Amino acid sequence: MERMRRHVPLANLTPRQQLSAGYLPHRLVQLLGGLVLYGVSMAMMIRSTLGLDPWDVFHAGIATHVPLTFGQVTIIVGALVLLLWVPLRQWPGLGTVANVVVIGLAADAGLALIAPPESMWARVLLLGSGIVLNGVAGGLYIGSQLGPGPRDGLMTGFARRTGLSIRLVRTTIEVVVLSVGWLLGGPVGLGTVLYAVSIGPLVQFFLPRLTIDLGPEAVPESGPVAVPDEGVAPLTPTSRLGSTTS
Repeated sequence: MERMRRHVPLANLTPRQQLSAGYLPHRLVQLLGGLVLYGVSMAMMIRSTLGLDPWDVFHAGIATHVPLTFGQVTIIVGALVLLLWVPLRQWPGLGTVANVVVIGLAADAGLALIAPPESMWARVLLLGSGIVLNGVAGGLYIGSQLGPGPRDGLMTGFARRTGLSIRLVRTTIEVVVLSVGWLLGGPVGLGTVLYAVSIGPLVQFFLPRLTIDLGPEAVPESGPVAVPDEGVAPLTPTSRLGSTTS
């Protein structure tokens, strides 16, 4: 398709511009599809029992101590993280709010449908497939250009307010949530390591190819946002409002 060309950059849009930039029905479908697949990929990694990414170690650790499902914990943590945007003076997009709710619901649905495999090769295959699907799903929902996930926005917000690098802020946050999650009983293992080393290149590959081209008329004067190569999901900061999108 013409608006799905390879290497389409993310536009630097405010939340209002995200909704008025065009192709909204197509972008909404891609957003919701990406979020659902993201939740399913989380369920696949959980069912592999080989370890999770840092935030999901945190979610799983909390879930072992409260009468809530993994997905419900994910939703609550996402909402609490979104509250931290207030002192960072950030504005969520539609995709941010949808991220909080849809991923948790999809994760619980995936857990209800996916049975834990018994053999090791099947567990490794499920883990690998889940990580790859996670990268595709991230490219889909970020590429819809409708706003960041709450955790990504927290990362970029702290980086902007403190002047520290994205790499340092992301590493610090994920080390903290991973450590707390592990202490709470969250599963750390092979999957944690594989996710850490592969998710950056996966998103780096899929995101430019899945980003919907909004056309030059939708790109503000500040220009498009280049896809970074430091192993994090590219984000679309909207500095004029003091907010971020990813």
